[in-house]
Amino acid sequence: MKMKPIIPQWILLHILLTSGFAQERTVKPVTVVRPAFHARTITVGGDTSDVRGFTSAAIQTAVDALRPSGGGTVKIRPGLYTVTSPIRLFSNVTLIGSGPSTILKKCGGARTRFTDDADYGELHVTVEDASGFAEGMAVQVFDADQNDGWDVTTANITKIEGKVLTLDDYLVRDYRSDRGGTVSNACSIVSAVDAENVTVADLTVDGNRKDNDPLNGCRGGGVYLHKVKRALVANVTVKQFDRDGISWQITEDVTVRNCDVSGCANAGLHPGTGSPRTLIEGNTSHDNDGFGLFVCWRVTDGIVRDNRFHDNGGDGVCTGHKDADMLFEGNAIYGNAGNGILFRNENKSNAPHRNVFRNNTVENNGRKNGGYGFSFDSPSEGVVLEGNTIRNTGDGRQKAAVRIDTNGLPVSLRNNRISGHPDGEVVYRKNPNGI
Repeated sequence: MKMKPIIPQWILLHILLTSGFAQERTVKPVTVVRPAFHARTITVGGDTSDVRGFTSAAIQTAVDALRPSGGGTVKIRPGLYTVTSPIRLFSNVTLIGSGPSTILKKCGGARTRFTDDADYGELHVTVEDASGFAEGMAVQVFDADQNDGWDVTTANITKIEGKVLTLDDYLVRDYRSDRGGTVSNACSIVSAVDAENVTVADLTVDGNRKDNDPLNGCRGGGVYLHKVKRALVANVTVKQFDRDGISWQITEDVTVRNCDVSGCANAGLHPGTGSPRTLIEGNTSHDNDGFGLFVCWRVTDGIVRDNRFHDNGGDGVCTGHKDADMLFEGNAIYGNAGNGILFRNENKSNAPHRNVFRNNTVENNGRKNGGYGFSFDSPSEGVVLEGNTIRNTGDGRQKAAVRIDTNGLPVSLRNNRISGHPDGEVVYRKNPNGI
């Protein structure tokens, strides 16, 4: 039996009488009068919690109750919480669990085709079967031609009338019913959009991948940040999400620290679409189907330090389009199916320039079909490899320490410890795709 969120009477009284969890205190006279508020902490969970319930709706009730005071903390007590829509954070909110015993798990999947074209700017979709959906549930809308990246619409259902789903956000493309137009309830678990000063910490995110559809990393993730400034994701375990574990897009000053991401269908960590000053520190990203770390477009001036990227189905680290002036230091990158580090194919103006790799251990990658410690498919300028240990200690799957494509440029090698590669330290070879 599902429990509905129950708000204690004292919270209702505050909302009705004081317009929120706000307490004004005396301040010195200033030109513009701004009331100062005490930060509030609201607990969610069992019977002794401020908001009772083990659902994303209960957590969202607590988050929304902080709006009148401009922010605060939601403390999620131990338990298994069923997620039907992303827990949406706004500015100055901290969402903190009780450690691994706080588990946010995605509900089972639902999908249906739509019968009429779903057009750009519309707020409703007419579907074949609405029985698997409910008001408040999150959905994605796509078709066969527009099902990736920013072409996917994500929204929440506000009303269901017969076979018509009404959404809380506009469709971002024209989707055709005769081209496999689909509505699915795939969604992020925790998200923050157009916000600043946000923290997510000390909890577990379970994407329930086997029962859910994929959701592209540009539009969602186990933890998803979009147009966010000054955010911290710390001590969070993300597992079995059907695409990217932690994704942050069009952000500034995001720190992801001491998180463990595994079993996701694509990248464990995915910064991109213009994200300066990212700090990725002390994380472990492993056993994902794709990359350990996928550095997408225009990720600049950041630090990737003391992480472990291992046993992923693609490259340990992949970087490319205008991803410049990054420092990768003290990381362990090993046992990945592809290369340890791949510089994706780009032209010179878009290549990832001036990246520094210092004191990393890069070993035994290429376990699927062979690979390299570093593979350069871009004409990247100013790249420095310094003080790294790059070695093959197994059966020769990591064929060379450094491979430079005919499209690539020489890199600066300084005081690296290189050993055990059957093809040598540095090889020059054409891109296997002929690019």
